[in-house]
Amino acid sequence: MIRFILLVLFLFSFLLFGLPVLAIEWIYSKFNREASDYQCLRIVQWAFKGILKITGVSVTVIGEENIPDEPVLFIANHRSYFDILLTYSRCKRLTGYVAKKEMLRYPVLRDWMRRLYCIFLDRDNPKEGLKGILKAIDHVKNGISICIFPEGTRNDGEELSMLPFHSGSFKIAEKAGCAIVPVSLNNTHTMFECHIPRIEKTHVVIEYGRPIYPKEMDKEAKKRIAAHCQNIIQETIERNQALV
Repeated sequence: MIRFILLVLFLFSFLLFGLPVLAIEWIYSKFNREASDYQCLRIVQWAFKGILKITGVSVTVIGEENIPDEPVLFIANHRSYFDILLTYSRCKRLTGYVAKKEMLRYPVLRDWMRRLYCIFLDRDNPKEGLKGILKAIDHVKNGISICIFPEGTRNDGEELSMLPFHSGSFKIAEKAGCAIVPVSLNNTHTMFECHIPRIEKTHVVIEYGRPIYPKEMDKEAKKRIAAHCQNIIQETIERNQALV
C-alpha cells in the first residue's frame, strides 16, 4: 500500500504543479512549437519514470533498435494501466496515444494528453471513431508517431491471452504510408491489476519487433494485416515469458 500512496501523492503533485507549466508551454509554443512539444514530451516522460521508480518495476527491453527514425504506428497488447507509462517513457519522437473518450473526464490530465497529441476515441460511435482515425493519419503525416492498443480495451483474461485485434487500427499506417512497429508486453498486469490496490515490485519485458510496411504488401496480405501483427505479438509474448 505504501507504493500506491506514494504514487497517488506524486501524481497529484505533478498535476497540481503541471497547471502553470502547461500555461508557460502554451505561451512558448506560440514562438517555437516544436521545441515546446519536445519539452512537454520530456516533462511527462520524467513524471512517468518517477512513477515507475516508485513501483519498483525492473524492465528488460529488446529490439529498440528496430524502431525507424521516422513517424510510425506502434501497436501493442494491453494488459495494464502501466503499459502506457512503460512505453511512453521510452519514446524518442513525439508520439500521440489513442485513448478512450472517458479520459476526457479528468481535468489537467486530459490537457496534458491533448498537448501531447493524444486522440480520444469514442468506441461506441463509428462516425466519431472514423474522425479519430483520420486525425491519427494527419498526425503521422505531420511527423508524429501514434501508439494504439488494437484490442480496443485492457485485456484481463488469462496470462498470454489476447483479445482480437480491430482491423480499423491499421488503416492509420495504410493511409499515412508509415511503418507498423509491433510492441510486445509481458507481465505488466502483475504490477497492479492482479492485486488492486497494492502495487507489487515486478519484472516486465518489452520487445519492439521489426517494422512492417503495408505499402510493400499485396492486396490480400493487407486484408490479413491485423491477424498477422497479432500473431507476431502472440509468438513474442509466449517466447519472452521465459524471461519474466
